[in-house]
Amino acid sequence: MNKICELFGIKYPIIQGGMIWCSGWELASAVSNAGGLGLIGAGSMHPEILRDHIRKTQKATDKVFGVNLPLLYPQIDELIQIIIEEKLPVVFTSAGNPAKYTSHLKAHGIKVAHVIANKKFALKCVDAGVDAIVAEGFEAGGHNGFEETTTMTLIPLIRNTVDIPLIAAGGIACGKSMLAAMALGADGVQVGSRFVASIESSAHVNFKQKVIEAKEGDTELMLKKIVPVRLLKNTFYQEIKSLENERAGISQLIGHLGKGRAKKGMFEGDLTEGELEIGQVSANIDSILSVAEIVRNMIEEYREQLKRLPQF
Repeated sequence: MNKICELFGIKYPIIQGGMIWCSGWELASAVSNAGGLGLIGAGSMHPEILRDHIRKTQKATDKVFGVNLPLLYPQIDELIQIIIEEKLPVVFTSAGNPAKYTSHLKAHGIKVAHVIANKKFALKCVDAGVDAIVAEGFEAGGHNGFEETTTMTLIPLIRNTVDIPLIAAGGIACGKSMLAAMALGADGVQVGSRFVASIESSAHVNFKQKVIEAKEGDTELMLKKIVPVRLLKNTFYQEIKSLENERAGISQLIGHLGKGRAKKGMFEGDLTEGELEIGQVSANIDSILSVAEIVRNMIEEYREQLKRLPQF
């Protein structure tokens, strides 16, 4: 039995990334219905909006699903209380110290996974008692590690460091990359960008179209003075690039970023001034598919590639 499937009670060891503005109840329920683990992205939701999405997901699936919870969220305590009240079985935490809330969540019977990008925080996760670790390589979209460690380097590094269930993230969008991650030592995979370009994703259609049009080199890790984030190149990206080339300070960068920039781009579809967060693997995505098709294609390709291995 696969460790991730056993831990979360799912059919396939495929976890959907809890991406802000893209991971509402429709995406989370569709991934869970397809056999993976769907996650509601709480980072872009006010508390009562999260409660509404949880209840809609509960109506749309009888399978296990969870919530992705950025620990730096300003109303984090309210979100955690809602998660407990709604009896969610799984929480994936990110962007903060795993020791802060893990024991509290686990005391309420919630399984906890934490997203990391380096060995130091993997060890902190073990000390905090998390049930699983998501090791996210620098290829990933959205907020990223300062170390810029690639997935192919990070997964064996973390596997050699910890014994708890390990989920690989960053650059995984098909069965081949899923199999590669497993060969490197992962027990499962987290998929973000591929699910952005799905019918059920809450991302704006303009953003989805931009993702499937993306080519090699169309993304770059930016805003490293604040929090590294991988962006598609557009006017906003060029403005940030110019400021960074001029050695702008943190306050100037934060001022230009402003508020609601990611919502403007990913949810409202402003491809010029919006922040468009997506992974390098967008260069390999050329169609908007249903979640059921994405999961089926991944599993079929994984099994086909697995059959080829004996020849090596």
